[in-house]
Amino acid sequence: MNIQVKCLVTGGAGFIGSHLSDSLIKKGHKVICIDNFLTGNRNNVAHLKNNRNFELIEYDLIEPLTSDIIKKISGVKYIFHLASPASPPQYQKYSIPTLLVNSIGTNNMLKIARNNDATFLLASTSEVYGNPLVHPQSEKYYGNVNPIGIRACYDESKRFAESLTMEYFRKYQMKSRVIRIFNTYGPRMEPDDGRVVSNFINQAIVNKPLTLYGDGLQTRSFCYVDDLVRGLILAVGKDGIDGEVINLGNPQERKIIEIGRLILKLMHKPKLGFTRHQKPEDDPERRKPDISKAQNLLSWKPTISLLDGLTKTIAYFQSI
Repeated sequence: MNIQVKCLVTGGAGFIGSHLSDSLIKKGHKVICIDNFLTGNRNNVAHLKNNRNFELIEYDLIEPLTSDIIKKISGVKYIFHLASPASPPQYQKYSIPTLLVNSIGTNNMLKIARNNDATFLLASTSEVYGNPLVHPQSEKYYGNVNPIGIRACYDESKRFAESLTMEYFRKYQMKSRVIRIFNTYGPRMEPDDGRVVSNFINQAIVNKPLTLYGDGLQTRSFCYVDDLVRGLILAVGKDGIDGEVINLGNPQERKIIEIGRLILKLMHKPKLGFTRHQKPEDDPERRKPDISKAQNLLSWKPTISLLDGLTKTIAYFQSI
């Protein structure tokens, strides 16, 4: 992506989408952002409002695209399809829209990609692995997902989106790739989105004990958003990887209780401690990406340490 191109970012006003839009514009590209603001935040892209290389379209991708929108996005070269609620409280609240945007919405965007001969990147998720029985999780692992559980609206719709993307690749030789995103954190996360890092930081800000589900020994691997965005841009611009499925995430596995203690230490509030609650249904016990494929195909790996990333994230939430 060395010359200016037109990029489409669905869910571009969301946490990851807004950072991706920023990065693409800094590289000189034109960005069209589509968001229905179900979970996206206008404040995330307010600073881009008057940028000549940014255009915001408020639209629900579940609906058929109007001729006006099709005209606006004509000539798009890269499509980053990120549109979907992504945190458990969000996708459980909006379960049916989540299912539909990852099925109908994905199909609508795949059609646009095919008609424009654009490269299509599906932002999938580590949730396709469910509560994994294999550790760490490589792209060859099929997963352990409850298809009718409370998380299935997200897990299964993303699995369907992957399948649909692969069928477009096989039947139409479409330029496409599937990126499985592992836990990501950083500025612009919603304070009440239910994610571990944002929960812990915002509880500590108001001097509340941190909410711990279960014993806190379940693990996650946290990737700072700038690292992830760099990986997404590398993936969409890389030739010769059509039809590939690639994990992006930080392979440093941490216990949830360990993350909480580190945040309390960084915020100088170690005495707040924790309150314990029952672990939610189908909550994965362990989560760690095998990023060998990303390293080999994209020459990508995270570079921002958990300490640096949390420091930046804490500063952001304290500022708002």
